[in-house]
Amino acid sequence: MSKVAAIQMASSPRMEANFTEAERLLAAAAADGAKLAVLPEYFAQFGLPEEERVQSAEEFGEGPVQSFLEQQARLTGMWIVGGSLPLRGKGSRVRGASLLYDDKGRVVARFDKIHLFDVHIPGREERYEESGWTEPGEGITVVDTPFGRLGMAVCYDLRFPELFRRMAAEGAEIFVLPAAFTAATGKAHWEILVRARAIENLAYMVAAAQGGIHANGRETWGESMIVDPWGTVLDRCEENGGGVVTADIDLERLRALRRSFPVLEHRQLVS
Repeated sequence: MSKVAAIQMASSPRMEANFTEAERLLAAAAADGAKLAVLPEYFAQFGLPEEERVQSAEEFGEGPVQSFLEQQARLTGMWIVGGSLPLRGKGSRVRGASLLYDDKGRVVARFDKIHLFDVHIPGREERYEESGWTEPGEGITVVDTPFGRLGMAVCYDLRFPELFRRMAAEGAEIFVLPAAFTAATGKAHWEILVRARAIENLAYMVAAAQGGIHANGRETWGESMIVDPWGTVLDRCEENGGGVVTADIDLERLRALRRSFPVLEHRQLVS
């Protein structure tokens, strides 16, 4: 078995302050024996105006956020899912990229968020148009790790079960999900969706969220959690503030469960 961690933050626009908090939480995860840690969406800067977020975008392979993640992976000896960060896309747009670092600080996988959050929150004066400054990714990312075969997604991707089924078809056993759900949608749907994706695919979910009130007035839900393939919540954070949750990944149990309850093999497409 391997221990994994989901890290929750309430990030601000101040990168250095967020680095200090992420470093503290990553150290706590490592001290608890975690070998894989997942940071939340836009952990390094949250609440920036759109134009500043575009200006802060890094080139893939260089920049302060990527340097921080490389250093932390080496210092802690953990594999780290670097939440997400803006990487330069085409023209004036960015990609919401999630990078996986091994314990030597090397990037071994990249996933670009596919589904963009263009919504009006029902009953609230909250509107989001992520596609105005972000371009979507095109494909899935599933990669072998020492902890099992790992599939990557980001935040709003959670609402699209076909993405997770595609990753399961490619052998994914653990899903990692950096996120920043709004308070309203998180209260209504976060736990239900995280547990559903685990149950549907008989896979672990490691969901790391932003949780708190941010500098731009946005409130995120938090409640980072780790869920097992039967839908049991193994550990979770409170709704607000920073924290670390950890749990063991038991691949022998997962594989035995898939053999005895072969729901993934029973899928039929109805015309």
